[in-house]
Amino acid sequence: MVNDAELRHLRRCVELANEALESGDEPFGSVLVSADGAVLAEDHNRVASGDRTRHPEFELARWAAANMTPEERAAATVFTSGEHCPMCAAAHGWVGLGRIVYASSSEQLASWLAELGIPSPPVRTLPIQAIVPDLVVEGPIPGLAEQVRDLHRRFHSAP
Repeated sequence: MVNDAELRHLRRCVELANEALESGDEPFGSVLVSADGAVLAEDHNRVASGDRTRHPEFELARWAAANMTPEERAAATVFTSGEHCPMCAAAHGWVGLGRIVYASSSEQLASWLAELGIPSPPVRTLPIQAIVPDLVVEGPIPGLAEQVRDLHRRFHSAP
């Protein structure tokens, strides 16, 4: 169960996802938080640039590798609007980041896209723990998942 401080971080992820959407990108946002609760870095999707690897979770893993000790990474938490894709989950695992808390799951996203008639992505959606089995993962978070769903509807309904 997430606490009030963690809910604030998740709400920020949804805000970042909205910022991505408003800039013409897919609505995903993530925040990296230290063991003491300090926000270390945040980002949103930047795949509209043409580089489909510019996911916020991947960017935060790279930032953590460059700026944190292994012990700091293991004690950190990544909050995100949507569950990591396999690429981001692998980056998270290789870098040795700690817990992940997500607002909406990959399974939810797949069902939302199917409802909208959007083709499946080229990479299979899998639960994070199928990629990094021993990782502590929490989500989806009711209420916030519905907000993320609305962002994806807006993105895929845009002219």
